[in-house]
Amino acid sequence: MLAQQIINGLMLGAIYMLVAVAFTLAIGVLNFLNFSIPGLFMLGGMLAFGLMKAGWPWLLAFAAALFAAGLVSLLVERLAYRRMQGGDPEVPLVSSLGFLVLLENLMLIRFGSDMQAFPALMADMNFRVGGLVVGMAQLVSLALSLLLVLWLSWYLSATNAGRRVRTVAESPETARLMGIDIARLVPQLFVASALLAALGGILFAVNYQQVSPFMGEGVGFKGVAAMIVGGMGSIWGAVLGGLLIGLAEVLSISFIGADVVNITVYGLLLLILIVRPQGLMGRPAGREKL
Repeated sequence: MLAQQIINGLMLGAIYMLVAVAFTLAIGVLNFLNFSIPGLFMLGGMLAFGLMKAGWPWLLAFAAALFAAGLVSLLVERLAYRRMQGGDPEVPLVSSLGFLVLLENLMLIRFGSDMQAFPALMADMNFRVGGLVVGMAQLVSLALSLLLVLWLSWYLSATNAGRRVRTVAESPETARLMGIDIARLVPQLFVASALLAALGGILFAVNYQQVSPFMGEGVGFKGVAAMIVGGMGSIWGAVLGGLLIGLAEVLSISFIGADVVNITVYGLLLLILIVRPQGLMGRPAGREKL
């Protein structure tokens, strides 16, 4: 029983991991807590559902949902972030929150507030190992999430483009002196965060076969919690935090009850902040830089 719940927690944690990494890219490089990310998570799942319901093949529907999330994120960058540079730092945060509310209400108008059943993409194939059951969709989601984060980590550490991102994260002023085109780099980071969030929404829909206009809110809060638990600005900290939050949620539901799941998850966050304020993989001297 315990082993099965650990597996289920890791599978859920893979979704939180993608959202936490999306937040990490925004705050680790731009020092901007982008509250549109939960809306982009929801947009990925809801648009994929709507397009498949309209008769689109699932692969094309997923690609269109990701493309739409990227476009919306460019709007967030242009309207909520770029225009507010040099002003009050809280204004872009509130503006991005406005995009979250806007996206939720657009989906609410189109699909209603009820939970929608997402169609199953594959046969109900389960792997059984010593009494443990692992669903094919869950396994694919976990593998895809880990491979994507591995690639992103390699990209940031081993490529010239990744080194430019890390330079901007360390010091935007130094990056400008080195000739790095920050105005071109920032929109790319917004799109990357959007694609991670929207992919997380699609994988959530595929795994749990349900979507709603408000599906991003709870996941978004837990993504932020995962980022803080792992260490703000650390890619691998976000991975560790996402998996731990997923485990805490599933184990709490299984052994204590669904009514206390938020107490468990955010109690873990509070405990980490008390014991290690910089997060499990953060640095005491300052914000971890990717």
